[in-house]
Amino acid sequence: MVRKALPLFPETAKTALSNTQLRRNLSKATTTIRAKRAAVVGELPDWEDLRDAGSGIKARVMRHLDEYLLQLESAVSHAGGQVHWARDAAEANRIISSIVQATGANRVVKVKSLTTDEIHLNDALARAGIRALETDLAELIIQLAGETSSHILVPAIHKNRAEIRDLFRRTIARGEDLSDDPRQLAAAARIYLREQFLTAGVAVSGANFAIAETGTICVVESEGNGRMCLTLPQTLITVMGIEKILPTFGDLAVFLQLLPRSSTGERMNPYTSLWTGVTPGDGPQAYHLVLLDNGRTNVLADEVGRQTLHCIRCSACLNSCPVYARTGGHAYGSVYPGPIGAILTPQLMGVKHAKTLPYASTLCGACYEVCPVKIHIPEVLLHLRGEVTQQASPLNPEALAMRELARIFVSPERYERAQRLARHGQRFFMHGGVIDHLPGIFSGWTTARDLASVPKQSFRDWWRARQKGRQS
Repeated sequence: MVRKALPLFPETAKTALSNTQLRRNLSKATTTIRAKRAAVVGELPDWEDLRDAGSGIKARVMRHLDEYLLQLESAVSHAGGQVHWARDAAEANRIISSIVQATGANRVVKVKSLTTDEIHLNDALARAGIRALETDLAELIIQLAGETSSHILVPAIHKNRAEIRDLFRRTIARGEDLSDDPRQLAAAARIYLREQFLTAGVAVSGANFAIAETGTICVVESEGNGRMCLTLPQTLITVMGIEKILPTFGDLAVFLQLLPRSSTGERMNPYTSLWTGVTPGDGPQAYHLVLLDNGRTNVLADEVGRQTLHCIRCSACLNSCPVYARTGGHAYGSVYPGPIGAILTPQLMGVKHAKTLPYASTLCGACYEVCPVKIHIPEVLLHLRGEVTQQASPLNPEALAMRELARIFVSPERYERAQRLARHGQRFFMHGGVIDHLPGIFSGWTTARDLASVPKQSFRDWWRARQKGRQS
């Protein structure tokens, strides 16, 4: 499948930075979530031990991923489910569309799933004449607005209550005199969704975790809408990235402590749903598990980058990132925003298709400090920046400039000659004793900073003059 390059982050970030309402919404929301997380994490004396355990489990999964995938396939099949393997988004979409069409349904309800957003499943289903309805409240808001998610945990984080009220008045609650009271807004969505749940024949879910030894799938959520999707329709399709596996049921206990505290700032998830295959006469009578690669084996092959696959999609890194707090998720151009998106998206797509994202997060380390499975995001950012540089065209202006600088720096004579030229030429770019603007490709250096002027005398000139004075 031909991949389309993402927009350049510096350009999309400028648009986001000009939206003051967006910045206010983000600041309020991320500050609140961050404080809640800090409070519940502080209650656990063994928090760091839990982080170590989570990181160790994920590392073991990556070392033996092939074995665990086959074990999961066997367990799901034994429990009455059917497993499908999808190499990329196109194959996954074909599989899911064909399953839905075989049931005769023209509509599906969905449990919140970043993986289906990653493969643009809703668009693929629409092309097949199938309507996909998001049932998570925030995802429904985004769908009604015709927008994309801007946060892993809170997709509509960029919208305030008044904006949601106006949206509902135009769509699902047309003609009703809604206020911006959250209870009224939730009630309006509940009335609309209840009919959808009761009449849908097919549901599509994501998966937070999959247990290799039992074939059990786990979905955690905060509203209960997911449970309606997982029990009422006759056919259930789960779309899961191949990295979501846990070896044993006991391992799940570690992540059910790490995930809610890191994501919503809660001690436990309000709704934790687990199911294994098909149970005759109870719930969906046809179950399909789609195991999605879509670039993940390429990430696995990278010794530095593979730790990105440890991610449990908690969004703690987004809430702690100063860049995300100012730009929001849309600036990243991907379903995975923030620091984790800055490393995951380029690896899944290939850095040449997302070459500015490794620069879309700082190296301050705040994301690493809050990551529940200790993904060293700054380390991966630097690693990917190196790949971007290595893949740059030889005719790239920055590459040309760096090669010329390297040629100058290896020769003392050329270096001193360049110093003299710079000393004489700097007067065209100086104001107030500093260099405040540079031309062409060097302009980026002086956009947000002033440079010190080239001194009238270099150290080498001073040293020669000193030695000459001693000899005379």
